[in-house]
Amino acid sequence: MKQPYKIVAILIILLNCTIGEAQNPIVQTNYTADPAPMVYNGKVYLYTSHDEDDSSWFTMNDWRLYTTDDMVNWTDHGAVLSYKEFDWAKMNAWAPQCIERKGKFYMYVPITDRQGKNGIGVAVANSPYGPFIDPLGKPLVSNSNADIDPTVFIDDDGQAYLFWGNPVCYYVKLNEDMISYKGEIQQIPNTIEAFGKREGKVNEQRPTTYEEGPWLYKRNSLYYLFFAAGPISEHIGYSTSKNIEGPWKYQGVVMPTQGGSFTNHPGVIDFKGKSYFFYHNGALPGGGGFTRSVSVEELKFNKDGSIVQMNMTEGIKQSLSPLNPFTKTEAETIAWSEGVKSMKNNVVGNFITAKQNNAYTKVKEVDFRQEGATKFTARIGTTHNSNVSMEIRLDSKEGALLGTINVPMTGGNDRWVVKTLDIKKVSGVHDIYFVFKGKSQKDIMYFDYWMFSK
Repeated sequence: MKQPYKIVAILIILLNCTIGEAQNPIVQTNYTADPAPMVYNGKVYLYTSHDEDDSSWFTMNDWRLYTTDDMVNWTDHGAVLSYKEFDWAKMNAWAPQCIERKGKFYMYVPITDRQGKNGIGVAVANSPYGPFIDPLGKPLVSNSNADIDPTVFIDDDGQAYLFWGNPVCYYVKLNEDMISYKGEIQQIPNTIEAFGKREGKVNEQRPTTYEEGPWLYKRNSLYYLFFAAGPISEHIGYSTSKNIEGPWKYQGVVMPTQGGSFTNHPGVIDFKGKSYFFYHNGALPGGGGFTRSVSVEELKFNKDGSIVQMNMTEGIKQSLSPLNPFTKTEAETIAWSEGVKSMKNNVVGNFITAKQNNAYTKVKEVDFRQEGATKFTARIGTTHNSNVSMEIRLDSKEGALLGTINVPMTGGNDRWVVKTLDIKKVSGVHDIYFVFKGKSQKDIMYFDYWMFSK
């Protein structure tokens, strides 16, 4: 009877190794979906929709923002817009996209109005972090119940386009103000040539693989239209054209059906010399078709411009640049975490809560340089009287212990204390693990920011 136990033990070890190396999903502190990455001033701004915990439907109330400049450590900026900011809206904060033009940021979002009709709204901000406001007081597009999943694109000549739709793909030219459009709404012909032949059961409404979630991208004068493709469960397909208004030609599968979610949604950017493909799956604990999580892969092309088909993997393991530990870093800057939720209040803004004993966060490739660090500072708090601590460890959850902070009781997440600790000297490049310890089975402690010093 010992052999089965040995096999189980090996599987547990392999699972722990996989988790330790994992970078996908890139957000573990909330369920996220419908990734919409934007590159601006040397940073990636990733806007997502947000599946509420324990959802059994598309229960989605706001849009969230995450940023990175290294593609492995992501900072949670919380919700930057809610459907409730639109006076005409009734429900549904579904797949968004944000774009910058002349110093302003335009976020296009599908919403269900008070009459139960789908439409696409637009919100405007002077910063990618918001606040976003509705300049129209009504939908920008209210054409049909197919009005979901907008993607926005500004071409090299300055002309902006909005594409959207399920079960067909519509598009329209936007005016320079980005909050109105010119001409008539057009539809890409839903032909097999444009979107490929649908497998399995085919009906008049869905004769091709096109399902929803279009995303526009341009490379070497060739336009790419990525989209969530059917039948359900969805995969990601793509078509190309030499003209953004078509004709489009179907090119095949980008990512096959994988990952435990019956939907998917593409997002593509170029950043620091590489191309990246964002998508969602159901990979987190409790994940599924209504509790999804955003992930990312490097996108590669063949010499003829076709896309190298990819699978869902552990994600981007190599940082594009090391993280500086000598400046204040938000605790919600995370490469990987377990047992942690992100939260927000009016006292400190965004912060994280350790929900259970041995919960932890990981920050990847922190560069202490040759001179190193000997002190550590953090803003922390707890509602418990004793035996709450935070360990600072190197390179793994059980790695070398730099130091332990005993967390004083502050009384709530609106009350904080800044603690500085002498630590063992550390130099060079390391992954940093913050491990949270406490006897309580709920809300061990709160963590706002950290910094090392010499």
